[in-house]
Amino acid sequence: MLALAVWRLVFGALNRLVAGRDLFWRSLVGRGAAPLRLVLAIAALRFALSLAPLGATMAAGLAQLLLVAFILCLAWIAWTALSIWTTLHLRRFKLDAEDNLLARKHVTQTRILMRVAKLVLILFATAAALMTFEPVRQYGVSLLAAGGAAGIVVGLALQPLLKNLIAGIQLAITQPIRIDDALIVEGEWGNVEEISSTYVVIRLWDWRRLIVPLSYFIEQPFQNWTRESAELIGTVLLYLDHRAPVEEIRAKGRDLAEASALWDGKVYALQVTDFRERVMELRVLVSARTAPRAFDLRCEMREKLIGWLQAEHPNALPRTREEIAVTAAAPSLAGEPG
Repeated sequence: MLALAVWRLVFGALNRLVAGRDLFWRSLVGRGAAPLRLVLAIAALRFALSLAPLGATMAAGLAQLLLVAFILCLAWIAWTALSIWTTLHLRRFKLDAEDNLLARKHVTQTRILMRVAKLVLILFATAAALMTFEPVRQYGVSLLAAGGAAGIVVGLALQPLLKNLIAGIQLAITQPIRIDDALIVEGEWGNVEEISSTYVVIRLWDWRRLIVPLSYFIEQPFQNWTRESAELIGTVLLYLDHRAPVEEIRAKGRDLAEASALWDGKVYALQVTDFRERVMELRVLVSARTAPRAFDLRCEMREKLIGWLQAEHPNALPRTREEIAVTAAAPSLAGEPG
């Protein structure tokens, strides 16, 4: 009862204190009510334990359990504070905007660092709780003193965890990838959907998910189409007959780009990039504001140019030629008189 009365007084005082503060402190007091209630209950039980007529062994065991519970409650409060701060910080950024580079930077960095911070919090809380037990503490001291083979075994066991933890910190600082980046990884094109503490989920164009370890993006090369900007230049390749009217195709391509709602008006070019024995290669470059729009624009330009060529210049489409030379046969000498 005393702990409940103290909790009500403390909680009421905290509510009055944060009434004029920002949303973070108000949310922390609201969501931290449960762990705070437990902390006060633990303190009350510890005080009552010191007055209870219990044996030394039982009193020491109960005090040990209360200390572990107190450590876990503090970790709970810290976890709640991290979650609230992350949620409020990310609410300021909109990933569904077309120009979302700044939002992707902040969202990626915040999510990775928060996952690393929560992992470290779990490790420290677990270690602190275990170190309150004398056998565990003695084992830890002896392990540090011994080193050698035991240290090597522990290091090897923790290597995957530490490798991904360090990779996560590197990704958060250098940001070679961000949430919603368009990537080509292992020959697959997709967008970064999730970055966890150990792996990255890439949503492929056909809705499959490619799961890649975090360390991959530190150690292996990959393509990032939206590293500095969401804008992208798309390429359309046409293979046409040598007699195709290049200037007319170039003018028609510009007309089609200007008529498209997907084109951003910045880049358009048509060039002959190869001349082979059977066809010549025309490359069309068009730009768009985002990678999905660039893909759709490429398909639109390709379809409309092919349709226009079929209707207006069918002779420009590729064809196979063969030349057959007919020569007169030489007169036979078999019938001539000898």
